[in-house]
Amino acid sequence: MPQFVETAAVSHTSAQALVAAAIEEGARLGVAVAVTVVDPALGLVAYVRADGTTPHSVETSRRKANTGASTRKPSGWMPDDLAVALPLGTDNLLTNVRGGFPLKAEGRHLGGFGVAGGTPAQDAEIALAALAREGFDVPEAAS
Repeated sequence: MPQFVETAAVSHTSAQALVAAAIEEGARLGVAVAVTVVDPALGLVAYVRADGTTPHSVETSRRKANTGASTRKPSGWMPDDLAVALPLGTDNLLTNVRGGFPLKAEGRHLGGFGVAGGTPAQDAEIALAALAREGFDVPEAAS
């Protein structure tokens, strides 16, 4: 029986580049965003917020990143019966608001990525553009 498992996690260098790309994409769209990157165990790797970001977007971006890392799916996928129960059952670590994505590269799960500050559709658009720009696997956006 193995006594350990090996896991992959996003590097801080890649996480910093990803949050910078999201801030720039938000600015291009005229949206001040908060951006969070977490590792697969939901540990914070990188966070930044643009000037003028709403205070609640700080936590929302973290919850979106947690959702992507934990479920390995973009946030916004939950059916009605889970949309309230799962966030409550995790003490609001997770959310069903769009704008969170799993971080994957070369088919390996590396963590989660969350953007908050615009509408859920804008947050998802900004996140997808940043993922593509930085060379991460780009999943389908949650509908």
